[in-house]
Amino acid sequence: MPLILQRKQVLDIYAEAAQRKWVIPTFNTENLTTTEAILSATLDHSKKTGRTDLPVTIGITNQYSHRSQSVYYTHTRQWDIGLKLFLADISVLTSKGSPFEKLNVMIHLDHTQWDADKPLLEWDMNMFSMIMYDASALPFDENIKYTARFVESRGKDIVIEGACDEIVDATGDERSDLTTPEQAIKYLTMTGSDFIVANLGTEHRASAADLKYHGDLAREISRLTGPKLVLHGTSSVGNEQIKNLFADGIAKVNIWTILERNTAPVLFEEMVQNASKVTGREKAEKMHTDGLLGQKADRSSKASLSHYTTVYRQDIIFSGMKKIVTAYLEMWYV
Repeated sequence: MPLILQRKQVLDIYAEAAQRKWVIPTFNTENLTTTEAILSATLDHSKKTGRTDLPVTIGITNQYSHRSQSVYYTHTRQWDIGLKLFLADISVLTSKGSPFEKLNVMIHLDHTQWDADKPLLEWDMNMFSMIMYDASALPFDENIKYTARFVESRGKDIVIEGACDEIVDATGDERSDLTTPEQAIKYLTMTGSDFIVANLGTEHRASAADLKYHGDLAREISRLTGPKLVLHGTSSVGNEQIKNLFADGIAKVNIWTILERNTAPVLFEEMVQNASKVTGREKAEKMHTDGLLGQKADRSSKASLSHYTTVYRQDIIFSGMKKIVTAYLEMWYV
């Protein structure tokens, strides 16, 4: 099926997901390898479940201060070029003849900033399935005002995810309070957003041991709002905490950090173990002498084309990311 870009189509997919008690994940990306890993894992799971049109959302941030993913999509480091390449990649990968043509693929603009992303907000929003409009850095009432204004101007054309509260970056000193049910219902009612990002205890870039997802709070909010909650910072908590999200009223989750955080060590270990094939004997031996390589690292093999190409490194990352995406799909698409 072509990309799902029309507002009604997107909402219909979420309505069907609710009937099936599915939580639809958004996996963010900043390179082609990640994009394909997401699609490939979804395709494999669709074959396993017998649902060829399984839904998945691929997201990207733009001028978001915590991570500007469109900037990193290309070495020009220009967000507009990166974003155009991202859109072109997905268009090709979901076109007729592609292995992924039958999946229901949606495109999400994540953490779109009310101020820094003003040039982007003048683009044709019909290129995207949904957008997270993020004015959460503003005082609460100002956040509502700006978000309501955006919903009024664009809400007829695109599904809008509003940011009731900022989900902070755990690597910094900032901390934020959990969203109260009263705040959530006020924000949703006054902005008219389709979905709402609430602070439920997760953070961006934290490890699974640090934080607690407050499912009880999610249930309390969703009793008032319906299944309109979006969980950000999903990588900050372990899968045991989030395997039953639909029962908490979570309709959508956003995921990125774990894809990079958990595959980088796999690549590093693989390259250390095959050091001589990657660098050649002389370099590997020098690294051992300098104390950078241990006894078990290969220092005797010849340098090999199979180990020093970009494809070698990308294949390791690709396989690792597929496993991570698959684990989430198996939790929420049952």
